Amino acid sequence: MDFDFSDDQTQLRDAVRKWVDKAYSFDERRSVVAAGGFSASAYQAMAELGLCGLYVQDAYGGMNMGPVEGMVVMEELGRGMVMEPLVHTWISTAVLQAHGPEDLKTEWLPRLAGGEALLVLAHHEQGARYKLGKCQATANQADGVWHVTGHKSLVPAGDQAHGFLVPALVKGQQAMFLVPRSAAINTTRVYAAQDGSRMSELLMKDAPAQLITLEGLTALQLAIDVGAASLCAEAVGLMEKTLAVTVEYLNTRKQFGVAIASFQALRHRVADMKMQLELGRSMSYYASLKLNAPAAERSVAVSRAKFQIGRSARHVGQEAVQLHGGIGVTDEYIVSHCFKRLTQIELSLGDSLHHLGEVSTHMQETAGVFA
Repeated sequence: MDFDFSDDQTQLRDAVRKWVDKAYSFDERRSVVAAGGFSASAYQAMAELGLCGLYVQDAYGGMNMGPVEGMVVMEELGRGMVMEPLVHTWISTAVLQAHGPEDLKTEWLPRLAGGEALLVLAHHEQGARYKLGKCQATANQADGVWHVTGHKSLVPAGDQAHGFLVPALVKGQQAMFLVPRSAAINTTRVYAAQDGSRMSELLMKDAPAQLITLEGLTALQLAIDVGAASLCAEAVGLMEKTLAVTVEYLNTRKQFGVAIASFQALRHRVADMKMQLELGRSMSYYASLKLNAPAAERSVAVSRAKFQIGRSARHVGQEAVQLHGGIGVTDEYIVSHCFKRLTQIELSLGDSLHHLGEVSTHMQETAGVFA
């Protein structure tokens, strides 16, 4: 199988890499964190590069690209630890195109593609952990208009979003709604996540909503799979950056008059980091290539990848901090931020233990070995 990128994919990767290096340096990222964890100008710059419309069909003004292009982009954004929730734009695009009625597509997809609107997935509820079937938010219809009531947590840039993808119960069945920002929505409870990104609580009281589909669990699983595969690719780019910074430090730091990179024990640890990175990269490729597969096959593939990414990210992050010594945990140095972002990726959209359980649940008796 040929894993080389096409010329268009290579050009896309180079364009995103140049933007990250120029406009999203470590110092710039720290200023974004200090300003609240979201930069409207950075998000608009990504829209101008066409990234917001990457998955949007050309009929709605998008680039009509696929999961491999998304993977290429996320690896480069991972190198810069870009915090703006581009992944949620892709999630919204995927859900609307797969399940939304035509009027919603016409209303929202061109605005998403142009960066004029930001939609984010709001599905976390307190006590639900990663179980998608647990939902307490409710929806009811009156005079032809849907209204949603509920409380969602850990909503990325919720106070900056123009709308939300919200699972809610309709007569006991989970449906998916698009809830535009309105007076019936409160997102004033804003806080910083572990990596400095912007989060908020979403409180809805009879908020006007637009029905996407009554097959809410199916739509939510698609959203999680698209998001998790994107996070896997982001982690690969970030692990590459973490490894490069660590190698540079080992080649610079001297002890007993020589660079510590010459110490065999440390070289072995760096080799282990590289091995974990490549294991994670191969599984990220696997997840991205499976995003267009049937739902059951897609979800298991993403869980396999997310589990390996979690193991690789933890190993690479911990080794990087330990090989740096005390400077590795300081706020002024990039490695501590890499480790925090890798940790948050591991915990987002299902942690390693959760995805191991998903893989185990769907494992056949032969586990594929003798099939």
